[in-house]
This record gives sequence, C-alpha cells and structure tokens, in this order.
Amino acid sequence: MKKSELFFSALQIPVDYAMLVLAGIAAFMLRGSESITGLKPVLYEFSVREYMQIILIVAAFFVVVFAIEGLYVVKSNRKFSKSFYRVSRAVVIGLMIIIVGIFIDRDWYSSRFVIMAGGVFAIVFVSLARISLGYFQRYLLMKKGIGIHRLVLVGSNGVCELFRKQISRNKFLGYKIVGVVESVDFEEIKKIKKNRGIDELIACSPGKIKKDELHNLKEYCIRSRVSFKYVPTLIETTNSDIQMFLGEPLIEIKNTPLDGWGKIIKRFFDLVGSFIGIILFSPIMLITAIVTWIDSGRPIVYFNPRIGHKGEFDLYKFRYMKPEYSYGKQFSDEHNEKAIKYLEKLIRNQSIKKGPIYKIKDDPRKTKVGKFIEKFSIDELPQFFNVLKGNMSLVGPRPHQPIEVDKYRDHHRRVLTIKPGITGMAQISGRSDLDFEDEVRLDTYYIENWSLWMDIKIILKTIPSLFRKRKN
Repeated sequence: MKKSELFFSALQIPVDYAMLVLAGIAAFMLRGSESITGLKPVLYEFSVREYMQIILIVAAFFVVVFAIEGLYVVKSNRKFSKSFYRVSRAVVIGLMIIIVGIFIDRDWYSSRFVIMAGGVFAIVFVSLARISLGYFQRYLLMKKGIGIHRLVLVGSNGVCELFRKQISRNKFLGYKIVGVVESVDFEEIKKIKKNRGIDELIACSPGKIKKDELHNLKEYCIRSRVSFKYVPTLIETTNSDIQMFLGEPLIEIKNTPLDGWGKIIKRFFDLVGSFIGIILFSPIMLITAIVTWIDSGRPIVYFNPRIGHKGEFDLYKFRYMKPEYSYGKQFSDEHNEKAIKYLEKLIRNQSIKKGPIYKIKDDPRKTKVGKFIEKFSIDELPQFFNVLKGNMSLVGPRPHQPIEVDKYRDHHRRVLTIKPGITGMAQISGRSDLDFEDEVRLDTYYIENWSLWMDIKIILKTIPSLFRKRKN
C-alpha cells in the first residue's frame, strides 16, 4: 500500500467532517433566509451556539456511518459514480436514524427542513470535496508519479496482453508495467526488483503455471513485501481477497491485516504507547544510566545494528556488556571488527541455541550491572525511542543481528515483512528459551492474524513474562 494512498484516505476523515459541518451551517442559514421564512414560519428557535453543538456531534455521527459503510477503504482512483452513490446511501442511512430518534424524542430537534436540506447539502459538499481530492491525487499520480504502482506481469497469454494494453492506455489507473516475464523466472524477477523496484506482481496465465511454482512465487512476494495477485487457479488461501481487475477476476494474497487502515491504527497506537512508556519508565532509565556509568563508564546506550522490515537500523540498548566487547556505530571499525570476531568465537564454543540465532552460555562479556538489567529486559527500555522514531513497533517480531539474518532460510524471512517489535508472541511464550523455528511460527501467526486487541493482550502479558525464570 502506497503512503500517498494512506495519506489521502486518512485525509478524507477530517475533510468529510468539515464538509458535514459546512452542510449543517448552510442548511441553518437557508432556513433563516427571508425567501424560506416567508413561505414557512420558523417554529423552533435555536441559538447559533446550541445549533453548532448539535452539528458538531451529528457530523461525527455521520463520519461513523461513513466508516461503517466502507467509505474509507484505502483504494486510489475511485470512480465518481460509485463514490457518489455510496456517499448518498450513507447520508440517507444517517438521516433515517436521526429521523427515528426525533420521533422518539421530539424535544431534541424537529426542523424537518433543516434536516432534509442538511442531507442534500451533505451529499453535494462531501461528493465535491471527494472529487477535488481525487483530482489532486490523480494529478500527483499522472504528473509527478506519486503513488504509482510498479507492476510485473508473469505469463504470456491473452490476459497478460489485455492487462498490458489497458494499463498503457489508461494512465489514471495508477500502474506502471516495469517488466513482463513469460514464465516463473526468479532471477529475472529479482533483477527487475533490484533495478526498477516492484510493488505488485500478477500471475496472469491460469493453468499454465505449476502449483509449486505459484506457491514459490507467492512466498517470494511475501518475503519481498510485494503485493501478489493471480488469475484464479487451483490453489486457495484463507488470507486472500477476490476482486475484479480490467474485467478479469483476480485473487490477491494478503500477507497481513497490517495494510491500509491497520498500518495507520498501529502507528498511532505505537506513538501513544511509546510516549507513555518513555514517561512511565523514565525513572528506571535514569537510574540505569547512572548505575551503568558508575559500574563501567561509557557509552551508556549503544547502537546495536539490527535488521528490520526496511533493512539495517540502529537498535538502542543500555549497554550490558563491557565496553571492549560492545560494537556499533559509536565505535571504530577496528574496535567493531575485534568485538565481532570475539563474538563469533563465543558462538562456536558456547552457544546453546540451534539455528541462525545464538545464545551464549555464561557470557563473559557481561558486566555485573549488565547481568541484572538484561535478566529483567531493562536494557531494552531505550527501544521506546526506536518506536517513536518509526523503525520499530511496540509489538512485532524481534529484530535480529546481521550475522544472524545472514543464516536465515527463505521461510524465515517472512518475519522481516513488518516492523520489528519490543515485544511479541515469542516473548510472551518463552522469551529467549524458544527454539528459533517456534519463534518464526509464532511471529508468522502474528503477522497473518494481527489486530489491535492482539497487540494490547501481548503488551499486558509481557510484564509478568519478564519475571519468568530463564533456563540459562
């Protein structure tokens, strides 16, 4: 999902609200005009202040109705006729609910003229505002290339040719074909992705692509954070969405609910949660900083390189190792090289975990203070600033080091398709005592079944899990 699409979809909420308020004001002013009062006397007197209080509440109610009716689905290039119909339907539904409410309690507000005129103005104003936003979004798309989807077609039949011609003729669709691959050639697809970038891939040769090739293509797209769609064939999936594209039915594989509004909701939750976390744990962080400095000097916080959904980033941690064994951007290349070589030696001789992830038994690098703060995960508190910055989330797969990610198998890379988190399914299910395959399985379940309530439950379960005794 493109950032521009998320932005315009989010922008529609305040714009719709403003238009609804404006519609209410226009209806009130029209009712008070001489041309109307001369035909029908005003029976109900409301002050401007009282009326505005009602309008602000009613406008918020209509926004909720719009949301329930699906008017804020993240999708670019909506047809005006369809959008106008859905706006009209949502306004009518809202008006019917209000009218029923007025019949129940007529003292609330009983100017039928204002209610009906407000409904008409709402349809007109909201529709015009949406047309304006749509034209502006289309302008950015066609003239500036903002929000355009880079598309690769896989196949050689008439459906692929149809897609190619329609997209070349209709620039407003928001697609740019960056490659056409006649068969499932991963080397060619990877080359296109590296040189031009890929946002979406469509397998458009039903029956000509083998089931295992289609499965591998789907897995590659998920790992590469590429939207995968295909003309219906034999395989099905629970995480799918059927839609029409240029007159042909397509099935889109859904990697995670964290697309569209899910991404917006989670980011808002992360911002609020990280801000609260920083305030709540600031006394502990201050004490930890002082004790760490007294125990072993500086740096107090070190920037540990990790791999996230967009590549390498610096993860903030309180230093729990002796300075000579720590490595990161604060240290020289020579220092980092020595520290990493010593780490690799420890992994060979003392690691007690199988697979890509290591765990050093009786780690000699830890300081006295470091052993305590690592045991209770106090060393991870600075990661609230990672969340605030945007390269981590409160909940998600744990980010691993480059030397670990280099050993990932293909299916392990599924965990790199969303933002890493401070805590996650693996942390509440066993922390560092889990086997890596179990960790990947739990994180994959989280990716495919994310919900805001799941994040809240994981955070609530994280606190008692910190005090669970580890095996080593």
